[in-house]
Amino acid sequence: MEKIMIVEDDRKIAEYLGSFVEKYGYRAIIADDFGNILKTFREAQPKLLLLDINLPSFDGYYWCRQIRKESICPVIFISAHTGEMDQVMALENGGDDFITKPFHPDIVMAKIRSQLRRAYGEYAAKVEERVLIQEGLSLYPERLELRFKDRTTALTKNETDIMESLLERYPRVAGRQDLLEKIWDDQAYVDENTLNVNMARVRKRFQELGLKDAVETVRGAGYRLHITWKGGEEI
Repeated sequence: MEKIMIVEDDRKIAEYLGSFVEKYGYRAIIADDFGNILKTFREAQPKLLLLDINLPSFDGYYWCRQIRKESICPVIFISAHTGEMDQVMALENGGDDFITKPFHPDIVMAKIRSQLRRAYGEYAAKVEERVLIQEGLSLYPERLELRFKDRTTALTKNETDIMESLLERYPRVAGRQDLLEKIWDDQAYVDENTLNVNMARVRKRFQELGLKDAVETVRGAGYRLHITWKGGEEI
């Protein structure tokens, strides 16, 4: 059952949309942690997002930009704002469509089905999924997944970016500065300790797949993927 995520701080509207979405055979995921929409999105992995503009903590534009860094999931803004500039802002910040309140639920459903067809159905562009493979390791960047043998572990966007660099550079070293620029290219300065924390998480993901000491620290240079098995067996 395809999941539709609803981000709307008016609970009555959110539940009304949710009931209508489920009436048409979709599963509604109603967000309630407005300070951590991205976490809910990653956990739900919805096929489409209905997103209000006026939200607590950060507005819908902000959350759409964050989601666009790691997903091409269709986003339909729903807002009481009716100005042309609001619609322009929605599209400029990564939205695919815009619906004004008050809305008719049949219009919402028609737009949902249209966007799903464009993204995944008969009108979708046929693009092969990327996969990076090295010595039995398979990284699926769009899925945020790493596989080894019959095991799979879920990744965050930062972990995926780090692993992508390690696999692309293997068996060479991925420089610390290169990793910082790849992962946090929208920030002017990042404490290098943040990279250390993320590398610790990357090592933990490898351990979840049964791979120990998979990342080697090269002093003064960066990190290197250290593959210690042949034919899928550890040496």
